[in-house]
Parts: sequence; structure tokens; C-alpha cells
Amino acid sequence: MKKQLKVFSVLTTVGMVFVLLGGALVTKTDSGMGCGRSWPLCHGKLIPDDITAELIIEWTHRLISGIVGLMVLILAVWTWKTIKHIRETKFLAFLAVFFLILQSLLGAAAVIWDQSDLILAGHFGISLISFATVFLLTMLVFESDKRPNTENLHLNKKMRTHTIGVTVYSFIVVYTGALVRHIDAGLACKDWPFCVNSAIAWPGNLQEWVQMGHRFTAGMLLIWIGYITFLAIKNFKQQKLIYWGWITAFILIILQIAAGAVVVLTRIDLIVSLAHAFFITCLFGLLSYFVLLSSRSRKREKYREETPVPPPTISAAGHLPH
Repeated sequence: MKKQLKVFSVLTTVGMVFVLLGGALVTKTDSGMGCGRSWPLCHGKLIPDDITAELIIEWTHRLISGIVGLMVLILAVWTWKTIKHIRETKFLAFLAVFFLILQSLLGAAAVIWDQSDLILAGHFGISLISFATVFLLTMLVFESDKRPNTENLHLNKKMRTHTIGVTVYSFIVVYTGALVRHIDAGLACKDWPFCVNSAIAWPGNLQEWVQMGHRFTAGMLLIWIGYITFLAIKNFKQQKLIYWGWITAFILIILQIAAGAVVVLTRIDLIVSLAHAFFITCLFGLLSYFVLLSSRSRKREKYREETPVPPPTISAAGHLPH
């Protein structure tokens, strides 16, 4: 049963990645209205007649989202019943279902009613949180056989603070990136890393401001993750999960920024943009797992602080034990 759950959880996580990339593809190709104002049907039909490229993209995205949504529901119930002894399971199972429903309602609202780009940009962020909950449930499934490896991790207060802070900040970076897509500002700046050849020139319009704002926030994220990676390499060599995890996070943020640069410098927009979204998805999932580990470390530290240390016992001969 546990092996089947592992396979199913991995498939569900991969499915969530496809849902995220599908949403990015819908936005990038401007296919949101491919099925008109009809939801969940397409132009009022299960299989519409007048087939267009936009319709195929939107219809396929809805189909995959529906299948994966059902898988998320099954995973939530399955983990609740199978690994409920793990403290985080029930909470994450609830969040997975909650954000799945929220994600579906937001998608429906975007089709039925007109929404501003500021609101639409938040949809990707909600989908990312939904992915993170499923990813964390998957990690718990695999952890259930090797729980002591993570239970013995100890993160100091500085590391925990940076971990939570950079994860919250990464969500801001994600939002600015989604806003770039929704206002079609991906190629607003023809140069990289600055908007024009002169590094001291200011952006000239809203699209350039949004693009440069995203580049600035992404650059700060690179610096922040780089610093945390330095701390992990310096202080956590014996805790391999933290050591290699943050090295992986640093590689992912470099790949994410490099993909954004390639879009600008080569004008290869669609494929590289999807890679750009993929890297930030993987990074956010990894950061979310670090937050979970930080929460465990904080609870263990709090328990030690609140648990009194028993006084040393004295033997019958009047000696303290060695």
C-alpha cells in the first residue's frame, strides 16, 4: 500500500507541475478566452465544433486540471488515512483541498467575468501554493519510512528566520513575474540586465517599469538565497539535507534568472518562458519544504526550553554518576 501511495503522490505532483505550466501557456498564448465565457464547458459544449489553437490550449488545460484535481482529492484522503500519525499530514491535506477549490474558482471567475491584470497575476501564485501543498504531502509520504533523518535536524534561529523570510519574498517575485506575463511585458526591455544600453537610464513606460521591477526583485532573491547557501555550506556540513538542499536552491534561482535573460537576448519566448516558470515552481516547492523543516526545528527547540532538566541523581554511596 505504501509503495502505491508513493507512486500516486509523485504522479499527482508531476500533474500539478503540468497544471502550472498549462496555466502559464494559456496566459502566454492569450488563450484564456479560447472557450469563450463558458465554464466548465467549452462554448457550452463538452467537445466544441469550431476548433482553434487557442481553444485546444484552453480546453486541454481544463481537462488536465480536472484530472489532476481529482488526483489531489484522492491523495489528500489517502494520506489522511495512511500517514495521519505525522503531525503535518492533516493540515497539508486540508490545505491541498482548500487551494485546489480556490484555484478552480479563480479560474472560473477569470473566464466568466473580466478581471484586471493585477488580480489575474495572483492566480499563478495561488496555483503555486496549491502545488507546494501537494509536493509537501509527497515528501511526507517518502519521509514516513525515514522519519528520524529529518526529525534530528537542528536549525538555529538565524537560519529559520532567513528560510521563512526568503520563502515569503519569493512569492512577491513570483507575483511580479506573473504580472510581466499578464501585461505582455516579457520583451518590453530589449537589453539585459538593464532596460537600455545605458545602465543609469530609467524605464520609459509601465511595461518597462514592471519588467525592471521583476528583474530587481529576482536579483535580490538571488543574493538572499546565495547568502543562505553560504550559511548552509559554512555551518551545516553535517546536515546533508540542508547542505545540499540550499545548494540546489541556489542552482535553481540561477537557472530561473538565466532563462529570463535568454528570453530577452534570443527572443525565444514561449519555450524558454515555460522553463522559466518551471524553475520557479521547483524552487518554491523546495523553499516550502525548508519552511516545514524549520517549523519542526523550532518546535523541538521550544520543547527543550519548556522541559525542565531533572537534577542529577546521587548514588547510595553519595557519588554523582559519571
